Amino acid sequence: MATPDFIHEIRASAGHQLLWLPGISAIVFDDEGRVLLGRRADTRKWSVIGGIPEPGEQPAVCAVREVYEETAVRCVAERVVLVQALNPVTYPNGDVCQYMDITFRCRAVGGEARVNDDESLDVAWFDVDALPEMNESGLFRIKQAMSDAPTWFDATTLS
Repeated sequence: MATPDFIHEIRASAGHQLLWLPGISAIVFDDEGRVLLGRRADTRKWSVIGGIPEPGEQPAVCAVREVYEETAVRCVAERVVLVQALNPVTYPNGDVCQYMDITFRCRAVGGEARVNDDESLDVAWFDVDALPEMNESGLFRIKQAMSDAPTWFDATTLS
């Protein structure tokens, strides 16, 4: 994901220290039940679509915006499927971030899937039983979005 300007401003004074940030993931299905994925420019790996909301931006609005910005697909957010604190990430420049991810199940309503920015190398629709290699977190989000289960969250506590 491209770094928003407000994060650059925070980094100017915070340096590389851990930033706790909101994150949004969008699991987008088309009418055939396929899921939309992007192959990230930074890692070259397939991933669910996501990003960071701008200050004051509603999470569902962010999900819809990120999907369009990255893939040119128009979608609507249908429901929250998962809320989860992700593990910290250290970027190549030394910046450390940890995201509180809100994952939405979304439905495609228009547009043709294509690379629509510089964050992706490729975007494509995949049958859920023929997904490309991707991380377990992405696979878990897709699984939760396919189920009718209530919103998933981790209720364990650290001792």
